[in-house]
Amino acid sequence: MLTDNSPLSGERHEEFREYVLTRGPALLRMAYQLTGNPADAEDLLQAALASTFRAWNRIQDRGALDGYVRRAMVNINISWWRRRKLEEYPAEELPDIPVTGTGTPHDLPLGDLPDLLEQALSRLPTRMRAAIMLRYYEDLTEQEIAKRLGISVGTVKSTVSRAMAKLRGDLRVPAQRGESPADTTEMPRAT
Repeated sequence: MLTDNSPLSGERHEEFREYVLTRGPALLRMAYQLTGNPADAEDLLQAALASTFRAWNRIQDRGALDGYVRRAMVNINISWWRRRKLEEYPAEELPDIPVTGTGTPHDLPLGDLPDLLEQALSRLPTRMRAAIMLRYYEDLTEQEIAKRLGISVGTVKSTVSRAMAKLRGDLRVPAQRGESPADTTEMPRAT
């Protein structure tokens, strides 16, 4: 409970509250992209905001708050993933997604594309998903991603490249894989 003697009373508490109200929805979308699960996304954002709240007095540059919270989400998500790693195993096969028509990209209803992309992103390993999110959703440079994730620029390049290859494979329709639509309705396996 906050009191007048607490470090985050009055104006600073209101400043944090306003930040959460203003930026919460955008941060929740990023949390969802990192976790692939709405409940986990809410938990992740809550944990990151709790971390931000504890550090509020030490954060001098209020313009960097989004970056601070995003970095906290990535770090917390990786920690959670490491703990769950021994308990959960990825599926051997991707779910069947029927493909109709000629198997060209034009056959996919545009309304399905965001859902298919979201599913493909959720199947990526945590580091790949984080790198893709930072590169293409946050529009960061490879150098900025390397700094945020604490890895080398070369690792960022290879991680993003491998992630994009997996996404392309997951989203490719049969005609693009050299198959006729009658041959299979199964999406390729992620490797």
